[in-house]
Amino acid sequence: MTVTASKYARAANDLYQTEPWATEVLLRHFPVAGLRVWEPAAGNHLMADVLSAAGARVYTSDIATYDREHDVDFDFLNASDIWQYQCDAIITNPPYGKGNRDAVRFAELALERCDGMVALLLTAKFDFGKTRRHLFQDNPRFMAKIALLDRISWAGNGETGTEDHAWYVWGPGNYSHARMLWGGK
Repeated sequence: MTVTASKYARAANDLYQTEPWATEVLLRHFPVAGLRVWEPAAGNHLMADVLSAAGARVYTSDIATYDREHDVDFDFLNASDIWQYQCDAIITNPPYGKGNRDAVRFAELALERCDGMVALLLTAKFDFGKTRRHLFQDNPRFMAKIALLDRISWAGNGETGTEDHAWYVWGPGNYSHARMLWGGK
């Protein structure tokens, strides 16, 4: 398959719902049972539901409310007052923004706000480029990339998207060698 530009018209605070199988791929490698997980771009809680079913205590927030209420309305990227939630992990599909700039800032803030595991679902090429060395090569917390072997259907209609995605995972300690993992439906 070739990656082609999406013809999807973007809208402010758009909703990209993560198919459950994509979150299940993460959980095959990194179980969350017993963890307090913050899902700060929760949308309609599809990811939060999978995390809860796997035994995590999940707290949700988002910049907007769609069909389900969040524990708190919270703009992760622009908050002047940080929501003081103690979590063991931040797991989310963050907004990407133009040139993935929002995703970079989201990763930086997640690592500041959580000393435990941070797992972000991003484009498969997100780790490319010298401007992101601080998140990967020069970051002792970076521990794994999980490439998704199937493409996600963001519209929920069974039609797959045009990009490949991966989970990027940072841990609470220092990891001398990051692992490359794979998973699919």
